Amino acid sequence: MGAGQSWAQEGPTADNTLATLEVTAPRLSRELYATPAAVTTLDRDAIAQGQQRTRLDEALVRVPGMFLQNRDNFAQGQRISIRGFGARAPFGVRGITVMVDGIPYTLPDGQAQLDAIDLDSAERIEVIRGPSSVLYGNAAGGVIDITTADGRDNPGSSVRTEVGSDGYRKAVVQTGGAQGDWSHHVSFSALNVDGYREQSSTEKYLLNAKLRRELGSDRALTAIINLLDNPRSEDPGALNAGEVASGRDQAAPNSLALDAGQNVDQQLLGLQYEDLSAGPGELYLKGFVSQRDFEQQLPYVGDSRIGYQRDYLGASAEYHHEISLGSLPLSYISGVDVARQDDDRFRNAVNGQGVVGEQLAEETQTATSAGVFAQGDLALTEQVTLSLGARFDRVELEVDDRYQDDGDQSGEQTFNEWSGSAGLSYRYRPQHQAYINTGTAFETPTFSEFANPAGGGFNPSVSPQKAWNREVGLRGYVEPLAMDYDLVLFSVRVRDELVPYDDGGRTFYQNAGDTDRDGIELALGWQLADQWRLDSALTLASYEFDQFATPTDSFGGNRIPGLPEQTWVNQLTWQGLDERFATLETQYVGDMVADNANETEVDSYWLVNLRVGDDWQLGSNTRLNAYVGVRNLLDEEHYANVRLNGTFGRFYEPAPGRSVYGGLEVRF
Repeated sequence: MGAGQSWAQEGPTADNTLATLEVTAPRLSRELYATPAAVTTLDRDAIAQGQQRTRLDEALVRVPGMFLQNRDNFAQGQRISIRGFGARAPFGVRGITVMVDGIPYTLPDGQAQLDAIDLDSAERIEVIRGPSSVLYGNAAGGVIDITTADGRDNPGSSVRTEVGSDGYRKAVVQTGGAQGDWSHHVSFSALNVDGYREQSSTEKYLLNAKLRRELGSDRALTAIINLLDNPRSEDPGALNAGEVASGRDQAAPNSLALDAGQNVDQQLLGLQYEDLSAGPGELYLKGFVSQRDFEQQLPYVGDSRIGYQRDYLGASAEYHHEISLGSLPLSYISGVDVARQDDDRFRNAVNGQGVVGEQLAEETQTATSAGVFAQGDLALTEQVTLSLGARFDRVELEVDDRYQDDGDQSGEQTFNEWSGSAGLSYRYRPQHQAYINTGTAFETPTFSEFANPAGGGFNPSVSPQKAWNREVGLRGYVEPLAMDYDLVLFSVRVRDELVPYDDGGRTFYQNAGDTDRDGIELALGWQLADQWRLDSALTLASYEFDQFATPTDSFGGNRIPGLPEQTWVNQLTWQGLDERFATLETQYVGDMVADNANETEVDSYWLVNLRVGDDWQLGSNTRLNAYVGVRNLLDEEHYANVRLNGTFGRFYEPAPGRSVYGGLEVRF
């Protein structure tokens, strides 16, 4: 596959036919052309070639319908939206299910953290661009499914070091291989970044390891260990327009005065069993436990020192089977997911000099989720496949308040939710497919979104949001042109949309009536010549409030803040011998608004990025790879993040200008 290949097709084979590609992110493994859903697949070249592999946007920027912000503030984390889902998050990820090696990084309450994802080990990323609660439950407005190496396909060891602008330094050591029934892969990375802005340095260490044991021809056991130590990620905060004009690299005054930032320590252990001959079908059992210690100083005076100790565990069981329904082949999956998180949380007062004062909150937040699901693909003919699925979820959220000075703020909420999906795939030619698909999704408020502006406990006026997605798609490969294409028209209706607002520096949430999201997603890959390839991803969309009114304002017909309605990414890649390559990337991000009233507009911008690399044989089993990247080649002024509905005009987190990085890797 060419280096620029980045979405749901395999490149042409030697005889210029399209290689068969199976997708697994919808849980039911099937050939791409029998999948009635918008799925994008990224291989290792798209993830790794000439990339820093530090932030998800490096690879995912090429996925249509997806928009990522906040790549430069490690304390707040990247914000990801798929068709508008996830846009409301002031930090972290909401509304999108994130899976890594079958382990849900999305918690039972709907939040997800990305800081423990090891992109240096990532072999494959699949993205479902649309609501998928039928197979993933809560907060599945879209799905990001990451698979890391296990040593079977990439034996050997490597050492890599990178340096770059703004004090960027990274070192990675990896080893993997297979011997007999055993295989393993271990990756350790150390990251240090001073940051473009004041108060934006980061120090992070990450270990990701897999150990696999074959238990015969059809059975295997895999252990996964993931360890994160993030002793420092500073938060420069958001600026107002006047501060941006006086110095884009400055931090917000409170961020400096309070030393805003966070530290994280997390451990995860997973155990997975597969039996490919469990009776007439296949059985997959997965379990995991995780512990996370977190402390953060938010950039405002008041109740701004927060922290928690989290215990998170879960398990799943899936059974895959193929039978005949009359004379028609039926492939189906049925399964169950269970998970539980326990957060022991505290909050303290902080004065203007950054001195931590009295405790203002102490509580245990407990979320449990359980879901049962089934989905089947019925082959009506050799060309037509009908897909149907259903799921039932029960999500329980409970707060046990142990700080009684302001009264007992304990409470609980229980949600019982049904989800469904239906799709029809028509493979009208061997390398061309048309499909239609409809599905529902639900999203409970997270614990932080249940925060009550009137005091502790649950905000009684906040409820889950519901989504109904419809899409029509075409995908295929035009052999005379050596061009693959993926075209999707989508329409999503969301009821009781959860929308953030700012009150005294803290973010709270409210249900904003209904919203409409409609658009077109187009991805093209064109092999111009043996060594040249052009990849393009275009999104044209409309994201609007349909009904949204507060006691003082009406926002019906306004745009949803934080979302550009046009994005266009192009990559022109030259691939030489071995790993010699050059990739020129352009990225257009359309204008957006920063507030519900649409009074604050953020201009559109173009970015140009360049990556080049080469490798050399140093010995019989040793190779040296070198690469250089330039981000924002034309030094365009733009914002890495826009804070939605910010207080006192603090909407803006400026992005760096032109920045350079380079790396050397020795493989042996």
